[in-house]
Amino acid sequence: MAKYTCETCQKVFSQKGHLKDHNNRKHPCKKDNTIEELVEKKVQDALSKTNEGAVKIDSTSINIMMSNQMDYSKKSREELIAICKEKGIKGYSGQVKEYIVKLLTDANNTGVVKNDIVIETTTKSNTQKLNMIDLFAGTGAFTIAFKLTNNVNVVFANDMVEHSKKIYDENFDHKLTLKNLNEVKVEDIPSHDILTGGFPCQPFSIAGLQEGFKDERSNVFWKILSIIDNHHPKCVILENVKNLLSHDEHKTFATIKENLENRGYYISYKVLNTAEITGIPQHRERIYIVCLKSKKIFDKLSLDFPKIEKKPVSHFLESSVPDKYYYTDKSSTWELITANVVKKDTIYQYRRVYVRENKSSECPTLTANMGGGGHNVPIILDDKGIRKLTPRECFNFQGFPSSYILPNLSDTNLYKLAGNAVSVPVVKLIANRIIPLLQED
Repeated sequence: MAKYTCETCQKVFSQKGHLKDHNNRKHPCKKDNTIEELVEKKVQDALSKTNEGAVKIDSTSINIMMSNQMDYSKKSREELIAICKEKGIKGYSGQVKEYIVKLLTDANNTGVVKNDIVIETTTKSNTQKLNMIDLFAGTGAFTIAFKLTNNVNVVFANDMVEHSKKIYDENFDHKLTLKNLNEVKVEDIPSHDILTGGFPCQPFSIAGLQEGFKDERSNVFWKILSIIDNHHPKCVILENVKNLLSHDEHKTFATIKENLENRGYYISYKVLNTAEITGIPQHRERIYIVCLKSKKIFDKLSLDFPKIEKKPVSHFLESSVPDKYYYTDKSSTWELITANVVKKDTIYQYRRVYVRENKSSECPTLTANMGGGGHNVPIILDDKGIRKLTPRECFNFQGFPSSYILPNLSDTNLYKLAGNAVSVPVVKLIANRIIPLLQED
């Protein structure tokens, strides 16, 4: 049950309306300033004893909190926004819940809080944020992960698919540029330190025709190079299917690597599996290519991440699912599905002519075509019957936060967006390693 706290007197209410009535009383509650006055007196006494009128406090900075640290993670996004407004904290507009939680937590830790007294007289370096562009942005997985570091400004995002723009604009302040990247002038793209992009994988995918650079969709790689030539970003991060490594007898990847190295980048790459390093049970192997201008950063960066225990599949499922996602005896595939889908907490995959059980307690790799044509459809057995995964559950298996907004789009388009997305927690692991190194350089 949600709790609503008065920011002045800290009184807790079980209903939002009660808090509103409390705040609108004829004689509003008063803040107890006893601790503030005591702290102010101590600071003034200290000031009066120094010749230069300044208090010098080193690692033993004074941190006095009027109340216990609030657990922001238990509050709704709307409540968090209200707290930001009350505390005068900016930057929350259009952000997902997890980002706003981090914003409030960081504000508490750095003393930028009105109602909690935090005196911190040691000087902290105010490192300038890095600028980033998100190409082929889709759902904005790169944007989410890098913004969560609180040290990155996304200055440009691009995609050519209309429903990508709709979902991106619904979740972020800055608007996505809807245009074929090949038609975007490089000089119209803002200056940036980081370039990210999950460039089209179909030309290299095992599931596709594997036409590689013969496929017009892969031509955008040359556009990426022209953007690099014009803006010279410190860091380039690209994501694609693992088959990119072996495509055309390794010639495709060799071409990509050579062209990036010729532009002065040191290249680090690795195939990472979401299920192994994030705790999210989706088998999703993707190659991540990190390109760095600095040899010093390259030598420090590692793409080796420890394997961690997977959470159960049930952790990512919705508790209440509409009837439309369930198979019935009227379904053309009813006999095939009921004969094969027999275990709970197990995800199966319907592949047109047969059903395959995932025996690794994982969700099979989510694909863009799982929502139409009866191909690669992930299905489960629950207490109510046999059903497809919902679009929200697919986004859950991609690591998107529960506060991420799914706009009014068809299920087919939402499944496609989820299947084409980059795994948020994988990118977050990379971002958390690389951003501190870029800021040190």
